[in-house]
Amino acid sequence: MESMADSPAVDIRDIPFQGSDGTERTLAEFGEKALLIVNVASKCGLTPQYEQLEQLQRSYGERGLQVIGFPCNQFMGQEPGSMDEILDYCAVTWGVSFPIADKVRVNGSHAAPLYKALKKAKNAEGARGPIMWNFEKFLVTADGDVHRFRPQTKPDAPEIIAAIEAGLPA
Repeated sequence: MESMADSPAVDIRDIPFQGSDGTERTLAEFGEKALLIVNVASKCGLTPQYEQLEQLQRSYGERGLQVIGFPCNQFMGQEPGSMDEILDYCAVTWGVSFPIADKVRVNGSHAAPLYKALKKAKNAEGARGPIMWNFEKFLVTADGDVHRFRPQTKPDAPEIIAAIEAGLPA
């Protein structure tokens, strides 16, 4: 767990990103919800995690969780489609109802500002830094703490469920 409040940087909820329609958005638009932010890809061995992400949205959405997907094509070109193709794939194949943002870069000098901030959070092993692969997960709790989970950790893993339940708004 790491609080972004400890950083002199801008509040993570105020960092702009592009929505799938190209409009500028911020996490603050989602209010005081707990936010599960995931870099997603349609042609990855971990793509079935969409099903679990959607289940989390359906199970915890009314209690204050918002899942947000950020398509990324940085890992072996596993998200090559246009935004229309990505949105259609997510809706038709996985029944995704949570928002999907515009494609982002998560690593390197051109990484999205939101991901530059998220990568400062440590995972359970105490490691921070570059995103390792598609489906790395960040839970921003209602209180502003950030929990980081590596790609192979399934969205319905006990440690993610526990963090979600502890991080929902009061």
